[in-house]
Amino acid sequence: MKTARVIIVEDEALVAMMVEDMLDDMGCEVAGSFGAVETALAWLSDHPPPDGAVLDVNIGGEMVFPVAEKLRERGVPFVFATGYCDLPRSGFESVEVLAKPINAGALRMAVDRFRAG
Repeated sequence: MKTARVIIVEDEALVAMMVEDMLDDMGCEVAGSFGAVETALAWLSDHPPPDGAVLDVNIGGEMVFPVAEKLRERGVPFVFATGYCDLPRSGFESVEVLAKPINAGALRMAVDRFRAG
């Protein structure tokens, strides 16, 4: 099975570590974990695209949508992870949303789609 290179954009360190652990258990390589939108955007500009991404929607009061747009431009699949039910996702309505706390089974299905390309 192909190893998926995945990035995480999450401002809560404990949640990020939990997602990293789940991805590691699934045989993924965590290519980067970022707690700020600007840091994730800078990484995406300087590195080959990952196979997928898990994006918290609200990063310290800033919406993650610029990262989502950059991923979409590069053809990288991603999922949103959020504790908000009715968060506006203008332009991203078709993107899968994983409810927090993230269920390992739901994350595994997303990773399987990342691997499938």
